[in-house]
Parts: sequence; C-alpha cells; structure tokens
Amino acid sequence: MNAPTGRLSDRLTLPQPYLLFLGDTTEASFAKTAFGLADWAADRCVGEFSAAGCTVTTGLPRLDPAAARAAGARSLVIGVANQGGVIGESWVAILIDAMEAGLDIISGLHVRLANVPALAEAARRTGQRLIDVRSPPSDIPIGTGRKRAGKRLLTVGTDCALGKKYTALALHRVFVERGLDADFRATGQTGIMIAGGGIPMDAVVSDFEAGAAEILSPDAPADHWDLIEGQGSIFNPAYAAVSLGLLHGSQPDVFVVCHDPSRTVILGMESFALPTVEEVIDLTIRLGSRTNPAIRCGGISLNTSSLGTDAAEALMAAESRRLGLPVADPIRGGAAFAALVDSCLA
Repeated sequence: MNAPTGRLSDRLTLPQPYLLFLGDTTEASFAKTAFGLADWAADRCVGEFSAAGCTVTTGLPRLDPAAARAAGARSLVIGVANQGGVIGESWVAILIDAMEAGLDIISGLHVRLANVPALAEAARRTGQRLIDVRSPPSDIPIGTGRKRAGKRLLTVGTDCALGKKYTALALHRVFVERGLDADFRATGQTGIMIAGGGIPMDAVVSDFEAGAAEILSPDAPADHWDLIEGQGSIFNPAYAAVSLGLLHGSQPDVFVVCHDPSRTVILGMESFALPTVEEVIDLTIRLGSRTNPAIRCGGISLNTSSLGTDAAEALMAAESRRLGLPVADPIRGGAAFAALVDSCLA
C-alpha cells in the first residue's frame, strides 16, 4: 500500500526506516500504530520487536535493536496506542537499549518521552533523539463555524480502533486513482507518521478541537476533496469530546461509518454496549448539521478481518440491503468498495 501525499505546510521529517515496537500488548487493537505503519508504510519498516508477554505480531521480521540498526533502521517507533497513552515500566530498558544501539525513539503516546527520567538521561548520554509526534501546534484558534470551500469526507465510528484511518486512506487512494484532487488529512499519531503531517486531535485542548479541524482542512478549490481521518466515537464515554470537535470543525459533506461487527461492547470499557450503525448515522447527522446542514452518510465501512471471505461478503450484502446504503470492507476492496466510493462522490 502506498502512503498518500498532502499539502500541509508542517511536514514532519522523521528518521526512517523504522523498527516497530509492540510493547507487551496482547490486544491487536492496542497495537494499531504498528499495524498501520506495517500496512501503509511497509517500505519504511525493517522489522518489529516486543517485550516479554506480547502476543501480537505485524508479520514483519523480528529484529532486536542492534540487528535493526545493522539492517538500516534509524529509529524505534512505539507502535502501541494503549489506554492513557502511557509508557510501560517494562519498556524503559528496551528503549534505552535501542538508543544505545543507535536508534532514535519516536512516540505517539500522551506521555512525553523526556518526562521519563531514565529515557532523558539515556538520550543525553547517547545523543539519540526523543521525538514526540503527539504535539499539536501552539497557536490553534477556536472554531468559527465558517463554511469553507472545497469538499470534505470524515470517517466516524461505532468505537475506537476499528478502521477509521484505514478507511480514509483507502478512500484517498481510490479518489486519486480516479483522477480526483484529494488529500488525506491525518488526525492521529499513526496517520501523521504515514502522511508526514497533520494534527493529533486528542492532544488538543477541548476548546480548540473545532478550530484545529478547521485549520487541518482549510479552504480549497471547489472540486478538491479532503479525506479526514476520524477519531474515537461520539458514543464513547471517554473520547466523545474529540470526536464531536472534529465533526463540527471538519464540516463534512459526507461521512462514512466504520464498524467492527465482531464487537458488542466498547473497547476497554466493557460495561458499555456498542452503539448500532443506525444510531451513529442518526446522531452524526443531527450533530454535524450544526456546521454543515447538507451532511449525509455515504455508506458503511466494515472491518471484517475476523471473518472468512464468504461470510464477509454475505454480511456486507445483507447489511447493505438492511441499511439501504453501500457496505464494504476497504481492505477487501472489490465491487462493494467501488460502490461505496461512488456513493461518496454522488
């Protein structure tokens, strides 16, 4: 898969290639940064490494930091996006070993690398850099609600970590293949690492969320599309604020609902049932129409990774009939995904 290009002026220059660090995670959804880079920037990843207890893999070669550096890696990327964005105690020694092997450390976690004393000391001693991607601009304005020129599509979800980034990237790729003027707009750490620019929306102070979305997707020619990576879910008890600010500031003309049919409860908050796709469509239109009265749902993106081909195709067809909207898995592609693209562009 090819990473998209964009027009953001604040392009990042990150030391590449990467060694992806999976921490000690046992839940693939919490390793979404590693999987995103492996899927969309594989040419910039030399391998993966993990701590004791880790049970997930991206399928890349397993290399320790020294071997990765010998293979050309210039940095270790923390590929985990855990609850709270914290650095596990068992990771610190591994990160220090990586610096001693000659690798910079890149993190998209909430906790700043330099705030961990042992890492800060190792960086001083080795001369390696500690790079925090989750750092928003310092001069974000509040949202204005002013309607901007150009066209916008936002991916929204029934939950976190179920395909909003992948859907936006896949849609962007097809839009470009069809000859459309389009940019992928990254709003999370993984998307920023893939695209080379963007704004980490969940690191923005709540009052400035809508303003950040407005500057992320500025005025554009009438036929230009911004494909905006969604964050969280407006039904998530912990993360709804970032989702709502992004929705209001993005002013999407079209949104695509992302859903994992294998889930019944919110990831990491098992006492809360997952909302239905219909509930997400209804609430997104009601809230999104505040800044764009013409907002509409273009269709549904299903993450069918837990299903076989026949079962996935049957489910997508049944859901499309039930909802009266195109339903597709962007990774499987095919005619169903082409129909979803057609609906978004209609």
